[in-house]
Amino acid sequence: MTTLLTAPEELGALLGQAHARQNLQVIVPPALEPASREDAYLAQRAFLAHSHARIGGWKVGAKSPDGPIQGAPLPLAGLYPTTTLLRREQFGILGVELEIMFRFGRDFLPGEALPPERDVLKSINGVATSIEIVSSRLAGWPEVPRLSQLADLQNHGALITSDFVDYDEGFDFRRPHTHLTFKGDDIFKGPGVNPAGDPRRLLHWVVRHCHEQGIALTRGTVITTGSYTGMYFPRERGMFIGQIADLPPIELEII
Repeated sequence: MTTLLTAPEELGALLGQAHARQNLQVIVPPALEPASREDAYLAQRAFLAHSHARIGGWKVGAKSPDGPIQGAPLPLAGLYPTTTLLRREQFGILGVELEIMFRFGRDFLPGEALPPERDVLKSINGVATSIEIVSSRLAGWPEVPRLSQLADLQNHGALITSDFVDYDEGFDFRRPHTHLTFKGDDIFKGPGVNPAGDPRRLLHWVVRHCHEQGIALTRGTVITTGSYTGMYFPRERGMFIGQIADLPPIELEII
């Protein structure tokens, strides 16, 4: 007996197939375009299921300090340590963002009571620098519907992670000194600003979203929280080096 897929499931399968081909981009039929954020999140889950991908992290962000929040799960296989070398051919589109990521020291499991925001913040046990590679499986990106981009893991390509340090609630998350270079040239240097304001406000959303979706958010899962440098599209291969305040530096080489 054939099981008919819903539109979000079909979209997730389509994007998962493109992801498996690394640099393939696809046209989303109008009938599969998400009609709501809920549809987009269902497509994200279908994407991961089709790809047989375990969740290794989350990306979350907002366009303004009081704007709506949205996020996406990140495949574990797409998380890399600093000093990683990645091939340019892996990505049809390749943008780079320098971000701050967090790590929790406890599990948040389905069926448990949703904790208040203060308890989520108390659960932070590590902070680090990250580089997100922004990419897309959508032909015509970025001129494609926003909800389709959300379904496409919110334009996620890969995540590079630096070493973690202990969480310091006095750290300047709003305007930390930020420095990103490419091949030795400054891409960004100065006070960095996250569009969401203080990125810690995004963390409770991730916990609540996983609670609503029935997804386990396990201890050690990384959460990256939006760019302090804007997005940079390299035209050639080379080395990125990034640092935010006194957090450990991070490196990524595109070969």
